[in-house]
Amino acid sequence: MHADVLVVGGGLGGVAAALAALRAGRSVVLTEEFDWLGGQLTSQAVPPDEHSWVEQFGVTASYRALREGIRDYYRRHYPLTSASRADVHLNPGAGYVSKLCHEPRVALAVLEAMLAPYRASGRLQVLQPYRPVAADTDGDRVTAVTVQHREGDVQVTVTAPYILDATETGELLPLTGTEYVTGFEAQTETGEPSAPAEAQPLNMQAVSYCFAVDHVDGDHVGDKPANYAFWRNYQPSFWGDRLLSWTAPNPRTLESTRRTFTPNPDDDPLAVVADQRRTGGDTNLWTFRRIAARRHFVPGAYDSDICLVNWPMIDYFEGPVIDVPEVAKHLAAAKELSHAVLYWLQTEAPRTDGGAGFPGLRLRGDLLGSTDGLAQAPYIRESRRIKAEYTIVEQDLSAAIRGDRGAAVYADSVGIGMYRIDLHPSTGGDNYIDVASSPFRIPLGALIPQRVENLLPANKNLGTTHITNGCYRLHPVEWNVGEAAGLLAAFCLDRDVSPRAVRGTPALLGQFQDRLIAQGIELDWPAITGY
Repeated sequence: MHADVLVVGGGLGGVAAALAALRAGRSVVLTEEFDWLGGQLTSQAVPPDEHSWVEQFGVTASYRALREGIRDYYRRHYPLTSASRADVHLNPGAGYVSKLCHEPRVALAVLEAMLAPYRASGRLQVLQPYRPVAADTDGDRVTAVTVQHREGDVQVTVTAPYILDATETGELLPLTGTEYVTGFEAQTETGEPSAPAEAQPLNMQAVSYCFAVDHVDGDHVGDKPANYAFWRNYQPSFWGDRLLSWTAPNPRTLESTRRTFTPNPDDDPLAVVADQRRTGGDTNLWTFRRIAARRHFVPGAYDSDICLVNWPMIDYFEGPVIDVPEVAKHLAAAKELSHAVLYWLQTEAPRTDGGAGFPGLRLRGDLLGSTDGLAQAPYIRESRRIKAEYTIVEQDLSAAIRGDRGAAVYADSVGIGMYRIDLHPSTGGDNYIDVASSPFRIPLGALIPQRVENLLPANKNLGTTHITNGCYRLHPVEWNVGEAAGLLAAFCLDRDVSPRAVRGTPALLGQFQDRLIAQGIELDWPAITGY
């Protein structure tokens, strides 16, 4: 197969990259390993992690269209109450982690609708479920990528002038020989105050298999997981209690903090204020990442709220899942952990009435498109990262370091984002690392490999460090990175220039940034305070 642009990986960055290139008139082949496009928003089942101003500014126009499309889908197809239907900022799950908590399948429907016209015209071809297995190169260029069907030996080789790596773990980087880094860089290399003295390439953030539950009458307890005793007694040295408990470190203070769990509180979903500047929102784990609040819907439509479990206790950090021979073993163990957490919740979790267990909890794998009840794909927080022309470091955006100056201003900005540097416990035995950040920009230099000419990152694999990955890995930033990469590929094809030339030539850079702005991509933040 051949196209103008090949996008390998159909997560949020991959879909955004494909849409951007298609809008620019280019043909695209998009590949995806799992059954659903959308990555962390759909197959990984993670409600969007967004900044506090998302309803006003700070995201691209196409990402805003995705968000409003999700709300419109609920208004068109779901039995909302009249008050909820009229809410301009409808939060279907009334979760505290995000202003837009929702069922993953709704996001999938909207993403597919956004792509549908291009599929129909033939300018977009989607290979699914396919994963990359090989690549061909010629000097500093990638000439082809071979993908293989997930459940067989059928292979397809795709050629394209521009190849975008939108996989969750930067799969194309080793296949193409593109220089990359993993894990923690050394402080001597980056100067970051939160970095260790020596590099730790296999020290990576935890992965998680999320799952959804509701709480209804009856006993829904399944078989005890084979490895349940191990996880029931598992106590990391820095945790302060067993992993399977209501107690876990506070990510910001590291103090041992006890959470609560109250299924189906009779709260008013329209009164929920999701703003992580005020609170992390995880005091009651039921409402933390709730994806359906039953009181948003007409009486009888939902027997229960639906809660998405992406909590500290499902974080798996026993070993990395990148560049090690035991990837399958660790992913299987991460699934074991999530199944063990569910069983603990159903049978042993302390209740406020002095009892133990919530046998009414029911696994809702039907909402996630899976056969084992968990999300189709693991939530990957950290990828391989290109060695880029410019690497974003902690000093560029740490609020403590930058102060009133705000984050570093990049002349080659291709977008903006905002989130705290939020690193989960890692395979090297580190606790949470949480650093307040300033609203930041995305430099074009972080999207350009030091050597390879026609491969661009379109996910979490841009030129960040282990530290700065902690705030460049969230949903709207991933989308912005992918969209910028897709537009860059199209721009370079239109003018027969390289990405490196665009960054290095003021006139070309200005023209490219004008195109970004015309597409609704914000390159700078307005003056804001209180972050």
